Amino acid sequence: QVQLVESGGTLVQPGGSLRLSCVASGSNLDGFAVGWFRQAPGKEREGLACIRNSGLVRTTYTESVNGRFTSSRDTADNTWYLQMNSLEPGDTGVYYCAKSVGRHYWCSDLIPPTHFDTWGQGTQVIVSS
Repeated sequence: QVQLVESGGTLVQPGGSLRLSCVASGSNLDGFAVGWFRQAPGKEREGLACIRNSGLVRTTYTESVNGRFTSSRDTADNTWYLQMNSLEPGDTGVYYCAKSVGRHYWCSDLIPPTHFDTWGQGTQVIVSS
């Protein structure tokens, strides 16, 4: 049974940068995609980024973060990262990583939370001056 643990969230000023980590344990995620999600106060959870880890490696982003956020993977450590630059107050929220329900998931710029399971506990990011 795979477990995911996010870390790296903190208070950061507008315009700043932050890198979040997602460590997988219990099982490797070869063949599955890993998604990054955000849930802002009072809003539904939204997909931000997706990394496909089988066959053709593919990384996609939702429009609101494209060009500012970059997702990557360290295969040696079974860790995924979300590098966030040019942070805005609207980026405030709890950030989660999750595994795709099925193997060979094809990432697109639409990243529905319902296509993912095995969620981490989340890490809080606050963008404020």
